Amino acid sequence: VFGDPLLEGYLDYLRVVRRQTARTLVDVRCTLRRVCAAMAVLRPEVPLWKLSLEDYLHWLEQERQAGRTSSCLSKYLSHLRGLLDYAWRSGRADRNVLDGFALQDNQRREAPDSLTLDEAARLVTACTNRTPAERRDRVMVLLLYGCGLRTQELCQLNIEHVDVERHELLVAHGKGDRPRTVPIPETVFTELLAYLHERGGRRGPLFRTEVRHTRILAKALGDVIRQAAERARLGRVITARTLRHSYATHLMDAGVDLAVISSLMGHRSPSETGVYLHVLAGRP
Repeated sequence: VFGDPLLEGYLDYLRVVRRQTARTLVDVRCTLRRVCAAMAVLRPEVPLWKLSLEDYLHWLEQERQAGRTSSCLSKYLSHLRGLLDYAWRSGRADRNVLDGFALQDNQRREAPDSLTLDEAARLVTACTNRTPAERRDRVMVLLLYGCGLRTQELCQLNIEHVDVERHELLVAHGKGDRPRTVPIPETVFTELLAYLHERGGRRGPLFRTEVRHTRILAKALGDVIRQAAERARLGRVITARTLRHSYATHLMDAGVDLAVISSLMGHRSPSETGVYLHVLAGRP
């Protein structure tokens, strides 16, 4: 007995309305007891239906490190998703934070390659600004790291995609043709504004080649990052994806909600952002 009417009501709902088997009811009750015990330590006095997605991801990572298999974690998620949907339909929760979330693989995820804060600072410092071309390259690196853009998203940026009034960037050609708006950090915006003034014009590619003034391509962008990494003496291969991973990792490390990061990254659902769980594992 949980002592909470909603939890007991959910189990009664499964038994009477959904006609679940006795074995299923035992499994669900065990899952709820398990997560309640864990959350009593992680988030004391917060009911399960008031927890954030990040709270659940933190717990899932603890269970993963304790040796729980992917099938076991998926079962836990299924049980919890059902409870949260019941709480939402009962008016006890604003939303089901696990709706649409699922583990996407059967193996442990490896932490994506990302820079430390010191490495990121060294990389930016290595991007000099003595010539127009160098200033262009520096702004490209700043946007990749400061806004978490994909390679093609940056290459497809136009001047009109920069909202100077709101300090935002419209990613019109995101993955799957899903547009999104990303806030531009103030330090990045200052340099972007100076670049826009020097670049001139009101429309067209934001970043162009020096000679033919055509849109910058992925290969040229990769060369810019590689050369900057060599100057910074980082000792490993750095790509645009590394900067994107660094953006998400550092946001999560700063305590930004996972759902917010998912939106900023242009992910279809927060489950894609779960690859950054290695950051949660290091938190108290």
